[in-house]
Amino acid sequence: MRTIRHSGVHEFDVRKSRFICCLERVADEEAARSVIARRRRQHWNAAHNCTAYVLDGGHVQRSSDDGEPSGTAGVPMLEVLRHRGITDTVAVVTRYFGGVKLGAGGLVRAYGSAVSAALDVVGTVELRSMLIVTVLAGYAEAGGLESALHGSGYQVRATRYGSDIEVDVALVPEALDSFSSWLADRTGGRAIYEVRGQQIIECDG
Repeated sequence: MRTIRHSGVHEFDVRKSRFICCLERVADEEAARSVIARRRRQHWNAAHNCTAYVLDGGHVQRSSDDGEPSGTAGVPMLEVLRHRGITDTVAVVTRYFGGVKLGAGGLVRAYGSAVSAALDVVGTVELRSMLIVTVLAGYAEAGGLESALHGSGYQVRATRYGSDIEVDVALVPEALDSFSSWLADRTGGRAIYEVRGQQIIECDG
């Protein structure tokens, strides 16, 4: 699964019509509808505000042509999100009509291209289900361990200082055995770890 790196807006013209695509991250349908309502208020005088969103890893998918011929706007927008594997994202494409009709094929290309180009502009991140592992070590190992973890390629999520040092690390499940060996070798067996659960984590790539 992937989602957008950050919210953003991208626009371009097609035969005098102005297309403005807004992409935003959303956690649920209420948030998606709120974004759609806001964009429609902002562009109340536009010819169309067409929409598509994907939530919950693709289990929730909705689209609207908002007055464009059926299947020429919302569906191609949704198809771009699906093809790119995007989730937890709403797309609103606003069209200001420029006086030249594009035809069904032209509309499909324009609305799909609007979402595709906006995705390229804002960028995407991969969402992975990862183990959250907490490493516990004494202060004698703390400095070297923190430095080694940050330079290891493992994803350090948080560090806490108490009677011992605790470092939360995110791992893909299949890396747990190699991480266990790495930690034992790096600290001479003086550090231990606990698997605290799994979490969806943003990763580049």
